[in-house]
Amino acid sequence: MAAYNASAPNEPSPLSRASSDDRPGARSWFVLGMLCFVYVLNFLDRQLLSILAKPIQDSLGVTDGQLGLIGGLYFALFYCLISIPVGWLADRTNRVRVLALACGLWSIATMGCGLSATYSQLVVARMTVGVGEAGGVPPSYAIISDYFPPGRRGTALGLFNLGPPIGQAMGVAFGAAIAAAYDWRLAFLVLGAVGVVTALAVLLFVREPKRGGLDRPAAPALAPAAPATSDFMTTVKMFFSKPSLVLIAAASGVTQIMTYGAGNFTTLFLMREKGMTLHEVSIWFALVVLIGMGGGIFVSGRVIDRFTKRSKQAYAVVPAITLSLAILPFLGFVWAPTWQVALLFLIGPTFLNYFYLSSAVALVQEEVAPHQRVLSGALLLLVMNLTGMGLGPTFVGFASDFLKASHPNNSLQLAFLCLIPIYLLAIGLFIWLARVLRREDRKAGAVAG
Repeated sequence: MAAYNASAPNEPSPLSRASSDDRPGARSWFVLGMLCFVYVLNFLDRQLLSILAKPIQDSLGVTDGQLGLIGGLYFALFYCLISIPVGWLADRTNRVRVLALACGLWSIATMGCGLSATYSQLVVARMTVGVGEAGGVPPSYAIISDYFPPGRRGTALGLFNLGPPIGQAMGVAFGAAIAAAYDWRLAFLVLGAVGVVTALAVLLFVREPKRGGLDRPAAPALAPAAPATSDFMTTVKMFFSKPSLVLIAAASGVTQIMTYGAGNFTTLFLMREKGMTLHEVSIWFALVVLIGMGGGIFVSGRVIDRFTKRSKQAYAVVPAITLSLAILPFLGFVWAPTWQVALLFLIGPTFLNYFYLSSAVALVQEEVAPHQRVLSGALLLLVMNLTGMGLGPTFVGFASDFLKASHPNNSLQLAFLCLIPIYLLAIGLFIWLARVLRREDRKAGAVAG
């Protein structure tokens, strides 16, 4: 254990020293595994509400619109707005400690969800989960970027981003199984307890790396010396003044309207309109999430690393292509006559919808200075999640409530169809980003020449 003691947080590990061999060492992979497990818990906590939507509705008597608010707008406001000061703090302090504290907080709040007796109490508990999770992902992005060199970060971040599919699959499998066998409250209590133990493990075993220790030195004419820290407004102005960063955040946010909008109601849709039981959900839907979403995110990191070596435009072109390919299987999923056929079609969009994530994270981490990475990652999440998490579930939930009067048996199906124009908007934004990245490449080439 001593080898991983975090008592000297500012001491750079051997991997943090730039060397001619940029292959990540064993410690890098160990840290990546730890952070990925934290992300699994992060997303499992976040998704458990949607996975257990049906028993929660039966127990507390909430509507689709109320579920959409608690899993969408309410959660997103706390999660996104708190992530900005947390990102600024982590850029100036120990990122590992910030991550561990956040993990402990959201895990305790998750246990509070299981103890909620009313909708109002559940809202307060979920908001606290959002406050805690705000300190989870941005510090992890920056820590990984200082454990893996350029050219390896797309793969590393792609592996890290397996957290959501693994977390959602585990949530479906274990959360639904526990709820089916015992009670939905027990799933929240067990998961929260695991998170508290994990927070302590992060403090003990993950060492704070040197900021920018593996970054490749740029040409002096192109990279003036940067300070060790950056004030809040300087980073904010930098982020929102750079077209490529604004566009990747906006395009990803619009994409998340689809992923969060459909994702937060898929379990309820499969059970209420396709006839699945909670036991069937815990097996078959979990497999679809793990294979489809997990495979897509894993492959996306490798694809991004490969094609961005030729051109930065791949950060935009790859998501534009995969989203275009996802539309037809998504329609098949929505219109399928049985849940078995629906799940077969669902593999397509769950594989293709998430290529944007590795692109967005890798592009932002590459484009900003080391001392601005956590806050820049938080700003990316602010735009993405306020747009996608805030609007997606809220829109689908209220659309379903609105359509229920005229279409009581398939209101969620029609609400899902309302997401198709969002696909087209996201594709258009990624195409716009590709043109911006091409101009930036040409400008950089002219300056270097």
